[in-house]
Amino acid sequence: MKTYFANNENVEHKWYLVDASNKVLGRLATQIAKYLRGKHKPEYTPHADAGDYIVVINASQVRVTGKKELEKVYYRHSGYPGGLKETTFEKQQEKDPKKIIEIAVKGMLPKNPLGRAMLRKLKVYAGAEHPHDAQQPTLINLEKVKEKVE
Repeated sequence: MKTYFANNENVEHKWYLVDASNKVLGRLATQIAKYLRGKHKPEYTPHADAGDYIVVINASQVRVTGKKELEKVYYRHSGYPGGLKETTFEKQQEKDPKKIIEIAVKGMLPKNPLGRAMLRKLKVYAGAEHPHDAQQPTLINLEKVKEKVE
């Protein structure tokens, strides 16, 4: 038998819907990154884009633990000397809550053209409405279920 390698011709990209309301940011972002990379599929191949499309709704209701709501800082630079800007999590959530999830997931993907292609398959919306009804995304629950051992 030959080893199976996924490539762009033989990979089917599905659409999934994720509700981010009352989910912890980091735990949600790791699960989203796993689906974008395709690691949930048996035909996962590191050098190919085998991941699926993810539509995240209610991004404005994502939460963080501890004092991060007041102390977590997002940095960006204008490109000019002294152009470092900083924003707290609280202010960023008021201004553009989509960016919070996008930044968290971006940090968990490869830093190369393949990672940027994966990030393009992430669609984030602050509210419950999204324009991807035609793709019929499947609602998935990304919370890990703890089984009781007796």
